[in-house]
Amino acid sequence: MLAGSLNFDKAIVLAPMEDVTDMPFRVICKRLGADVVYTEFVNSEGLIRDSRKAKEKLRFLEEERPFGIQIYGGEESSMEGAARIAEEQNPDLIDINCGCWVKDVALRGAGAGLLRDLPKMERIVRTVVNAAKKPVTVKTRLGWDRESIRIVDVAKMLEDAGIKALTIHCRTRAQGHKGDPDFSWIPKVKEAVQIPILINGSIETPQRIRELFAETGCDGIMIGRGAIDNPWIFRQAKEFLRTGEVPPPVPLEERFRVLLEHLDLSVQWKGERKGVIEFRKHYSGYLKALPNSSKVRQDLMQFVEHAPVRERILAYAESLAQESVPLAHG
Repeated sequence: MLAGSLNFDKAIVLAPMEDVTDMPFRVICKRLGADVVYTEFVNSEGLIRDSRKAKEKLRFLEEERPFGIQIYGGEESSMEGAARIAEEQNPDLIDINCGCWVKDVALRGAGAGLLRDLPKMERIVRTVVNAAKKPVTVKTRLGWDRESIRIVDVAKMLEDAGIKALTIHCRTRAQGHKGDPDFSWIPKVKEAVQIPILINGSIETPQRIRELFAETGCDGIMIGRGAIDNPWIFRQAKEFLRTGEVPPPVPLEERFRVLLEHLDLSVQWKGERKGVIEFRKHYSGYLKALPNSSKVRQDLMQFVEHAPVRERILAYAESLAQESVPLAHG
């Protein structure tokens, strides 16, 4: 069980990531096997103040279900209001961000900043649980820094507050994305609580996913940055868990097909100019390790219209096919 009525055996889910997990990227990951997808971080203050940008992040397609909205904030009243607004969109669950490490969030008492004030974290979580009819989950970190890791106590506190699942990024706030995550805490957390525990933190290969399920006993794994370069990670991991055989690399033809599918979704969802410009961050992942890809990316960065982007990508794919490039993704 992942959360509430969402049942998965060894769930593999897409992490909420600011400026990454918009609808087009979520749909691609969903089609490639993600069990659950989440919005970008949604600011509770923005929601209650009717911010267009904040409310835009709540939109999703039925195809994306099971779908979670992640909200963050440091004030109980704002989080209560945000939870009610988010629930109006009828997501499958509401997730509370207690793990964002960036200064603008954490040093203002939200995200991982709540790890420095556990009574406040508990009050906010209880407030959201009481305000929402949907299952409420939390994503957090091991602690603020290495000297203040209390994740076992935090897990018990949050379970008592009524959450249905907990995701732990196995680094501290002080680490950010640096250094190795410490997964050794997860078996201790599993012993202490009954709710499902998911883990996160530089998990990027099917082999590592299987190792961590075995080593930690976790109920699910959340993939973040590893999905940006390789959205096929969800499908590959499931195949590896099922068969024990490393999946073959993604064929070049499929890599370009999904790239164009993703681009088309971006333009359809955001409009042509914005869709093309905001898609630029994905070129490096899709074209990774391909011959002359840096020059192709430079060309693509110049375009603000859909048609020339597609033409350049198709021409590049054709040139690689003619050269019989054997490279594939994964």
